[in-house]
Amino acid sequence: MQNVKALLVGGPSALPAEERVRHTPSLTEKIKHRFEAGYEHFVHHGEFKVIDGEELAVFHWTTRTAIAE
Repeated sequence: MQNVKALLVGGPSALPAEERVRHTPSLTEKIKHRFEAGYEHFVHHGEFKVIDGEELAVFHWTTRTAIAE
């Protein structure tokens, strides 16, 4: 599967809505999204949601890691 449109759910409330929809090459790989001084990690558990007539894979937040210095 290539270029799947994903919806990022959960995580920090300050994560802007425009950063919560993105493309990912795979449903099986976790999404690692850089935000402020760290990375937010999201995984797909098989859920999909239709938004504006388009089906998006729902990726749920799992954890945050710091950026290594």
